[in-house]
Amino acid sequence: MSNSTDKANTGVRVLVVDDERAIRRFLQVSLAAHGHTVFEATNGREALEAVVAHHPDLIILDLGLPDMDGLEVTRRLREWSKTPIIVLSVREHETDKIAALDAGADDYLTKPFGAGELMARLRVALRHAAPAGETPIFRTGGLTVDLARRVVTVGGREIQLTPTEYELLKLLVTHAGKVLTHHQLLRQVWGMGYEDESHLLRVNISNLRRKLEANPTRPAYLLTEPGVGYRLRIDD
Repeated sequence: MSNSTDKANTGVRVLVVDDERAIRRFLQVSLAAHGHTVFEATNGREALEAVVAHHPDLIILDLGLPDMDGLEVTRRLREWSKTPIIVLSVREHETDKIAALDAGADDYLTKPFGAGELMARLRVALRHAAPAGETPIFRTGGLTVDLARRVVTVGGREIQLTPTEYELLKLLVTHAGKVLTHHQLLRQVWGMGYEDESHLLRVNISNLRRKLEANPTRPAYLLTEPGVGYRLRIDD
């Protein structure tokens, strides 16, 4: 699932949705410096209209908007749009981050944040949104997952996984670089009604790390987002 073209390097159309003028200015300057075109909206209604009018490649969305919550904007957009969404929040609570991801956001940044972190998250979100290559093979570091043949290798050595372990890894691969919440993983791998069975997820992640990671206690591939979920690392 590698792709030789990286939209983040060719300039993209970014919609910034935030009611704080200072934040919009910071994002405008940071994104324009990397050759990106920036559109602005100050509330949820303007954001929904701007997506239709400008067809952005990526949306940076503040959760605390004056007319409607950013979560509601995300839910409405996800009814018809797959455009990557990075949410901004001053909220430190993990429940807010989880709610944003469950609503359909691709990633989150907690204010204050630096331009370097912003651009890194932007690259990941755009790479995840890019069309898959002709061959369904995912590679990062020494890990290779051949989705067509259901073969997993690390450093060229084939790894034997249980059916559940493979389904969990496949889900992380198909959303590589994106945070998946505990509930999302449990619901999609085990099914409805398992959203609270967090021990199943912990055990299988632990088993995957033992099989895939050189040092399971310091994972290079299966990264933990504390209190939120997991992310499969992709190469920059």
